[in-house]
Amino acid sequence: MKSAFAYLRVSGKGQLEGDGFPRQIAAIRNHAAAQGIRIARIFREEGVSGTKDLDLRPALQELLVALHSNGTKLVLVERLDRLARDLMIQESIIADLKRSGFELVSVSEPDLCNDDPSRVLMRQILGAFSQYERAMIVQKLRGARQRVRVKVGRCEGRKPFGARAGEQQVIGRMKELRQQGLAVDTIAEALNVAGLKPRAGVRWYATSVYRVLKAVDSL
Repeated sequence: MKSAFAYLRVSGKGQLEGDGFPRQIAAIRNHAAAQGIRIARIFREEGVSGTKDLDLRPALQELLVALHSNGTKLVLVERLDRLARDLMIQESIIADLKRSGFELVSVSEPDLCNDDPSRVLMRQILGAFSQYERAMIVQKLRGARQRVRVKVGRCEGRKPFGARAGEQQVIGRMKELRQQGLAVDTIAEALNVAGLKPRAGVRWYATSVYRVLKAVDSL
């Protein structure tokens, strides 16, 4: 019997007690039963946004390590927006899985992850819609924070990378390597070899380096 890992994600701490996890695993188990697949292990990303890079996804990092170590080659998700709600991150993760010989199946979106041009187009359109939806939610929350700020004088959010001690050193090294013409994946590997850690997680990835550099360039 073919084995698979199940990946589940909810974005808010308040959703941990909701129906997000039960709904996702029910859909995945139904698909697995119909296809004769055994769920070898379930990875739960608790309260992590779908716009977060790999270095901020401990369950996804653990899943990738398990894929490379125990022979399971298939990952099941309920929908692609559980994997990511940012188009670049979505396509980066899918490409990384395929390069390593792993298969990803979105059980509610059959065949969406294959390489047929029409499927790729549809997947990216849906990914763009998911990213837009997320952006609208962020915009509404930003408006709500602004109203609180006007009312009470302050409303703190998550500080960008570079605001904490030691992070400017990492940014400086990123910029040096970028000025040398290195690609973001090469920069990520250089940071990992040098032992320069991200804010969360254990490794830098191309997408997280890209976002930090983009944020710095926009200042």
